[in-house]
Amino acid sequence: MPNTLVMAKITECQCSSCEEFVMVKPIPDASPRVIPTLVCRNPEKEIEFCEKVLDAEVRVRRPGPDGNTIHAALVVGEAQIIIQAEFPQLASKAPQKDGSSPVVIFVYVEDVDRAVEMAMAVGGSVLLPAQNQFWGDRSARVMDPSGHVWTVASRIEETSEDQRKQRWDDIRTGQPR
Repeated sequence: MPNTLVMAKITECQCSSCEEFVMVKPIPDASPRVIPTLVCRNPEKEIEFCEKVLDAEVRVRRPGPDGNTIHAALVVGEAQIIIQAEFPQLASKAPQKDGSSPVVIFVYVEDVDRAVEMAMAVGGSVLLPAQNQFWGDRSARVMDPSGHVWTVASRIEETSEDQRKQRWDDIRTGQPR
């Protein structure tokens, strides 16, 4: 479906008699179509993890009544992530800190071993240590201080689909590589 223009009411005017409308795109040009939102007990710790481990940049940070961050928008490469505090009126809660999150976010980083070290330095834990994979990545699985699970990876070898298929068949059948 094309990203066509639609009519939207201008929300800047607070008077009830103002009926100004403008043409807008329902999907902003500068926004990805999918933006994960991570609900956290401590958004500041999550932001620190994303900055140090994923080289994320904070674009928006909004404080709550107590001055602590309750909402932040981060950029990781060309992707965006929203960090959100838990709110009693919303059903979404931060994951358990046991690695059982049903969602795992895969992120390519410049140096997977450095990312794993940084994850541990900011209070995360290693669920699967870094290792070379048959498809050409070196990857690890880490859990951040909020309980979200991440696969961090760096490409170390370009492989063809034929190579990946052969390597997978070798692994499946117990043949050495």
